[in-house]
Amino acid sequence: MVIFDTNILIELYRGNLVVKEEVQGIKSDVFYISSITVAEFMIGAKNKDDLKRIEIDLSKYVHISINTEITDIFIDLFRKFTLSHRPDIPDTLIAATALYYHLPLYTLNKKHFQFIPGIDLI
Repeated sequence: MVIFDTNILIELYRGNLVVKEEVQGIKSDVFYISSITVAEFMIGAKNKDDLKRIEIDLSKYVHISINTEITDIFIDLFRKFTLSHRPDIPDTLIAATALYYHLPLYTLNKKHFQFIPGIDLI
């Protein structure tokens, strides 16, 4: 089991064969995405037809909602790293979700997460 960062979905949607092969190599039947990833992915829709295609693609993944515990982890991460690393809100929420569920995070932007203790990056 693994949680995808938004950039992974974008690359899969664009047909990136390298990312597709890496996902197939993960050998998991279940892939998770945060509700933040859902929102970030949907915002890229150009029109109603594109939004429908995106919603169909998003239905292939298990969506994880933000809960109180994830929010607490998120705030703690911001408390620790806001001055030193200036993390983005969406990335930090996705990281908090991965930490809460003990899921490895597959991302193409490891520099956005590598400073977070305990995060398992693919």
